[in-house]
Amino acid sequence: MSSSTAAGRSPIAAEATPLSLCARQPHVPADRLVAEMVPPPRFDSVRFSTYIPDPNQPSQSEAVRVLEGFAAGLGPIPGAGRRGFFGFGRAKSPKPPAGPRGVYLDGGYGVGKTHLLASLWHATPAEPALKAFGTFVELTNLVGALGFQQTVQTLSGHRLLCIDEFELDDPGDTVLVSTLLGKLVDAGVALAATSNTLPGKLGEGRFAAADFLREIQGLSAHFRTLRIDGEDYRHRGLPEAPAPYSDEEVTRTAHATEGASLDDFPHLLEHLARVHPSRYGALTDGLKAVCLTDVQPIPDQSTALRLVVLADRLYDREVPVLASGLPFDQLFSEEMLKGGYRKKYFRAISRLTALARDAQRLTEPQ
Repeated sequence: MSSSTAAGRSPIAAEATPLSLCARQPHVPADRLVAEMVPPPRFDSVRFSTYIPDPNQPSQSEAVRVLEGFAAGLGPIPGAGRRGFFGFGRAKSPKPPAGPRGVYLDGGYGVGKTHLLASLWHATPAEPALKAFGTFVELTNLVGALGFQQTVQTLSGHRLLCIDEFELDDPGDTVLVSTLLGKLVDAGVALAATSNTLPGKLGEGRFAAADFLREIQGLSAHFRTLRIDGEDYRHRGLPEAPAPYSDEEVTRTAHATEGASLDDFPHLLEHLARVHPSRYGALTDGLKAVCLTDVQPIPDQSTALRLVVLADRLYDREVPVLASGLPFDQLFSEEMLKGGYRKKYFRAISRLTALARDAQRLTEPQ
């Protein structure tokens, strides 16, 4: 019996040649960075109505109620299109509505903050071109590509800017983005954000609203904090993550799955060091599955942080990950899991585990 028959694949799928992430060197122009500031594919169809609050966590239902009201208040502002850069040479910007111009979602990983953030984007009554959604890293990459002033001009006509995983680890980037947000608030742009936590602020799986509000300094008055309690929904009532597969099975599945990539994990980590993290989304373009052999412990923190970004992009795009070697919950050392980037590593473990669970279907008979 052929391997394709054993795996339940058609002859056409069995003849597929796996792609390789290590062979890709994507170039991402600045205009693509702007156009892609929308909720990622995983959150295309999410809405407030599809968020399922944990009945044991009333703060989740309350967050939905508040965010629905916030979205309803973000209709178009008459005359908003007449704004000039810093108000020079154009009609004066209309005064923004009174009250908080931003919401901050405070909660641990896996309680559905990104789902709620994307639902807010979808529910806001404005054209998609007047709403922006991205991670903190994607926003800093946009500033790097366009320059600070051009980024202000590009986003100042928006009704809403959603920032997922606001980084508090890098003081320089935090000041840069806080300054940018100040300009956007002055222009009438509403803000919504989630964040990670500061180094050394370990907590118990929570992000820190006090740290976020302190770091954005003068902007804190513009934010209303919504606390969202709960456990990681990716493990709420779900089976344990599947054990790693053998190298042979991962390789066979990669050859039997149209649009799958196949890479040796240590080689992939080396390749990620040669590709800017802003291009990791493009690195995964067109992939239907990622197959990795010989997963090993992450050797250092720089490598670990790059893998976190890749895990986020794969999760956003719902790309299943089939792997051999070490289980994903053993990727990061004990020292890393106790350090300042602890929350990022736990998020990566959570997301890679979810993708590994999704990958089980690739090995099942069709």
